[in-house]
Amino acid sequence: MRRLSIVFCSLSIVFLLLTACVKEKEEASEMGSLENIEGVWEGTIDTPNQPLPIIIEFELDKGKISIPVQGVSNYPLTNVKLDESDVFFSMNIQGQNLTFNGKVEQENITGTFTQQGQAFPFKLVKGSKEEEVEKDRLIEVKVEDGTMSGQLEIPKGEGPFPLMVIIAGSGPTDRNGNSIALPGKNNSLKMLAEDLAGNGIATIRYDKRGVGINTSLAGGEEDLRFDQYIDDATAWVQFAKSDERFSKVGVIGHSEGSLIGMVASHKADADAFISIAGAGRPIDQILLEQLQAQLPENLLEESTNILEKLKQGEQVKTVSQELQSVFRLSVQPYMISWLQYDPAKQLQKLTGPVLIINGNLDIQVPVKDAELLHQAKEDSDLLIVDKMNHVLKEAPVDREGNIAAYSNPGLPLAEGLIDGIVSFLQAHVK
Repeated sequence: MRRLSIVFCSLSIVFLLLTACVKEKEEASEMGSLENIEGVWEGTIDTPNQPLPIIIEFELDKGKISIPVQGVSNYPLTNVKLDESDVFFSMNIQGQNLTFNGKVEQENITGTFTQQGQAFPFKLVKGSKEEEVEKDRLIEVKVEDGTMSGQLEIPKGEGPFPLMVIIAGSGPTDRNGNSIALPGKNNSLKMLAEDLAGNGIATIRYDKRGVGINTSLAGGEEDLRFDQYIDDATAWVQFAKSDERFSKVGVIGHSEGSLIGMVASHKADADAFISIAGAGRPIDQILLEQLQAQLPENLLEESTNILEKLKQGEQVKTVSQELQSVFRLSVQPYMISWLQYDPAKQLQKLTGPVLIINGNLDIQVPVKDAELLHQAKEDSDLLIVDKMNHVLKEAPVDREGNIAAYSNPGLPLAEGLIDGIVSFLQAHVK
């Protein structure tokens, strides 16, 4: 059977055991100085079904691991050792010892992760939770469970300026449009913010709870709800509306961020809304469309039945092993909350100007979804950007080349995207 590759939802998680680790007590570590590798390292464990994103942070005398897609945040490492270029660290979970044995080579750590006799390669790249962030551009807002950080881009010159809150897509996608679940970076949302600043439009973009500089806001996977993302976005809009530096405040939502953004725009009475590569259908329809090409008839029927139960607010305790990556019990509360929202119906609630954007080479969200949103709100503007893929870059027609653009920060944004956004905002948000 072909493995499940639900790119749009980014819900696949392999190590179900790790979801229990946030409940374990911190254990004593036996370490020497880790000065040579001190800092934050991001990367993946190359599991058979899908790479598992991880973040390791070494300090002088301790270390910790975060697994954003599983709601694991800052779990203590044990027995961390550094001997010249050889590094070893482990984590103790419910009596099991999970080990990482690797070698440090400049800005990379590569090696082998072992769990219950199974070994998988892992790779980490030296980074920083505040990479490329200038301190005077970091701002904070109070949200549920704490404080969330965001990055502010302000145009040169005298304000006040219109401002757009940029909301990233699904999974461990950060404020710059990059995901540690994918190799390399595309910097799509970073480039979007910088280009808008060059055209007189300020932006706030932020890592979602559990991602990047907001990793500490992650709870257990079973506790996450779609409404938390909505409330976080709403808080940023309300924050910006209270700031005299900004004349009007709107929202740009990319991919899953489109649905989050349109609900938050309604709650916070935003002045404008822009959807980029947003779904025009409820998530159950998109999931079934993706699963149809990957599952045999019996598992597709089971998936349909599970989604029907989830739409009714009921959890399904018995799920086939082949479907655990999508419908495991711990993620079902999140899916139940997500399924309550129909993008077309939510968009109709907005009274301000709306721009709907899609690329005609988007292999994750087809143009038909943008057309469905436009039909749902007939007074919206529709922009189909030629040759643009899901990460806002100009891409070739072939799938391999399209996907390669996901990891190429050197590619510019697709021609026509910025001009279309700027023209819309100049007409409606001044």
